[in-house]
Amino acid sequence: MDERTRADVERAEAAIVEHYPRLVRLAYLVLPPSMGRHRRVLTAHGLVQRALPTGRGRPQRVLPGQRAPQAEGGYPLVRLRVVQLALAQERQPRRWSAVPFVWGLRLFPRAGGADELALDQALSKLTAPERAAVGLWHLEDMDEDDVVAVLDAAGAEDPGAAQRAAVALDRESGPATATLLDSGEFDPCTLQTRPTDLLRRRQLTRSAMAVAVVLAVSGAALGVVVGGGSDGGRRGRATTVAQQALDPDRLLRTPNDAWADTSRVDFTAWSPRGSDTGDRELLRRALRVWAEPGHDVHITASAGTSTRPPDQPPRLLYAGMIDGVMVVVLHDGERLVRYAEPANAPASLEFARVDNADLTTGGALVIGRGDGWMRFLIAPWVTDATTRDLLTPKAPAKPLRVAPDGVTDRVPTPPTGASCGQWPVAQFHSSERVVERHNFLMTDLGDLAPVHLTYLPPPAAGHPADAPVEATGAPALQNWAHSACSLRELRGAGVRSVDNWVYAQQPLPEHGGRATWVCSRADTWQGPGRVTVQFQPPAARPADPVRIVGRAQDTAACSRYGRQVVGDTRWRAKSGTWYLLAAGSHGIQGLDVTGAVRHGAAGATLAVRAPQDAPARVAARLPDGGMLHAFRP
Repeated sequence: MDERTRADVERAEAAIVEHYPRLVRLAYLVLPPSMGRHRRVLTAHGLVQRALPTGRGRPQRVLPGQRAPQAEGGYPLVRLRVVQLALAQERQPRRWSAVPFVWGLRLFPRAGGADELALDQALSKLTAPERAAVGLWHLEDMDEDDVVAVLDAAGAEDPGAAQRAAVALDRESGPATATLLDSGEFDPCTLQTRPTDLLRRRQLTRSAMAVAVVLAVSGAALGVVVGGGSDGGRRGRATTVAQQALDPDRLLRTPNDAWADTSRVDFTAWSPRGSDTGDRELLRRALRVWAEPGHDVHITASAGTSTRPPDQPPRLLYAGMIDGVMVVVLHDGERLVRYAEPANAPASLEFARVDNADLTTGGALVIGRGDGWMRFLIAPWVTDATTRDLLTPKAPAKPLRVAPDGVTDRVPTPPTGASCGQWPVAQFHSSERVVERHNFLMTDLGDLAPVHLTYLPPPAAGHPADAPVEATGAPALQNWAHSACSLRELRGAGVRSVDNWVYAQQPLPEHGGRATWVCSRADTWQGPGRVTVQFQPPAARPADPVRIVGRAQDTAACSRYGRQVVGDTRWRAKSGTWYLLAAGSHGIQGLDVTGAVRHGAAGATLAVRAPQDAPARVAARLPDGGMLHAFRP
């Protein structure tokens, strides 16, 4: 190694040591939220520790000079390497290689308040380059041009779009974004610990090994906050916490009507209900089976949901008999857990991730299920419930009886096969003590947590709509009647909510009527979204299905951070002539067609004669000079 290269490596090493906490915080912010906080913490530390250059003289991309004093020495090089490694984790995540190993304990940053929770939820909907832009802009105090330069050097696909998403987040979250990012909620160097499976390990030496491992990680600059005392005292406290998690007397029980006096209206505000909330033996069995399920216990979990044992006393939501089955529902702050104990069959456990739930997504859960039917357990702030069929939007809603313990009558389940003759949904009305006249729709997609349906109306008078509304009005129901059956694709995908955004409407050639273009976005509890672009021609019947003309996964498109979209399809007029149709969202400057068909048009819609099978590609011209291609089916 020549002296200059050796000096570069030494400066980089000094930068890592000096700025280790801020580098780990940046890596933690960029890593995918779907990893879970424990794995993100360990991976963030592992990436920073791997950020040291190899010293083999490989040429580095030159970055612009930064205004911050830390730009001197090797810090910009190390920061670039950290961003590169973190971005690569979203593209090709590595499981546990090259990260610190902690056995028997879970590590996670200290929990913040409601503002930190809201920001974390907003960040989870961004892509890795967009989160990197947020971190470089706020944590590193870089200007927008420098952020784009670093992202470009790190290999991000569209640095400009990532920076624009960061600006949009800043407008949404307000001027306190930088302060919130600097809080303990996003600090992977000041941590809390919880045991995982201490109860399963019978030998004291194995427990001592777990404590020794986490202390070794602390010595490598983790700075884990576990309190004072000797190693034996720490081990004893960890074991005590694990035992307390299985003590039915320590279950959290929210007081009745607490939901009316809190700003956090979600599953933490549910009071325990059911006729058997005082049955200690039932609750003890539920906790024991959760901690150490036998081989005959049937376990199911929604996508992205952990089935790990409880690491602290959970909250009791329900205990009682449902259709001949003893049911206990618990909430540990991140997951719903449903324990079912049939009379003549093994017990079962069902898990669903519900972190960052709110008034609507925390408004109900599926308490029981059978052949073609299910029951909801509704939130204590829900005062009224009805059902309706999305495929008959003009039919009035039917009353849904709710028992005093919050359990509804049986509701038909949506179809799972090829036929789709109906799509039942529940409509809930919230108490005015929480919010004035709030109705919302929920549908069952096979998970413990039902899915919230919303609607974003078309732009009015040239101005885009600000935010989705509840899908309970006539226009929303009419729109959902066409696309309800497409929800079958999302069954079992851990979906949190689905929004239908009418992003454009287009008059069809040859007096063919008016078509509607919809971007349907399904947000998952893990964060990434699924998008389908739908074309709705004039329908003869209210429930005529849509045509899906584009798809995308793990994208911010059609969210408040990705309000630009374009779609295209082929359409046949009554004369038999085929047309290529395309439509973009508000703000699109023009549309261009390339391939076997070549055409350009100003504005956000296009219709041009084209053979049915002629290959063509549509792209939209954006206000900033960029191009946006239509999604492919």
